[in-house]
Amino acid sequence: MSKLEVLTPVNSQLIFIDQQPQMAFGVQSIDRQVLKNNVVGLAKAAKVFDIPTTITTVETESFSGHTYPELLAVFPENDILERTSMNSWDDQNVRDALAKNAANGRKKIVVSGLWTEVCNTTFALSALRDVPDYEIYMVADASGGTSADAHKYAMDRMVQAGVIPVTWQQVLLEWQRDWARKETYDAVTTLLKEHSGAYGMGIDYAYTMVHKAAERVTHGKRIGPNPAK
Repeated sequence: MSKLEVLTPVNSQLIFIDQQPQMAFGVQSIDRQVLKNNVVGLAKAAKVFDIPTTITTVETESFSGHTYPELLAVFPENDILERTSMNSWDDQNVRDALAKNAANGRKKIVVSGLWTEVCNTTFALSALRDVPDYEIYMVADASGGTSADAHKYAMDRMVQAGVIPVTWQQVLLEWQRDWARKETYDAVTTLLKEHSGAYGMGIDYAYTMVHKAAERVTHGKRIGPNPAK
């Protein structure tokens, strides 16, 4: 497999590492509400395209707390792989889950995790060292570090080692690739409206104002204007 080959719904798998509240409390490299939005958007993208997804956690009961409920709601059927190690690669259950998907041609591993400089970096470097056939795609805006520098230099270090930096919306649109793919078109545009900020607002505007589609929600009557006398 080549890094020149784009992400597709058949060559990819996804892992969420420690998307837990105590880990998020320490994040300073990105607004934490934006981070959560991006994580959940990425999860929903994986659901749309049937991307096998691994969720791993660290010290849930004693320290880190439960994975975001909004993330778990996307994958209610998924097992959660609990660890003690900071490095997910040190847990055999994680290795086995990734290897099972890779055996089906899914050697491009998309990663979203906390923190960038610890859990993400150690996982990426260790996985690439032990399984050179893997390709790691680090979702920069669905991950976070304890400072802007911590995130930046961790990303730099991983890139130097061969990790490919991406953003969550980039991953989504690579999976979609062509708007003629109608089987996922509606789900993707719905996801964009919900999680993609100004771009999503623009889709709503274009649908309702240009194409005269119905609004997405029902609401009360629009009353007025009625200038005060």
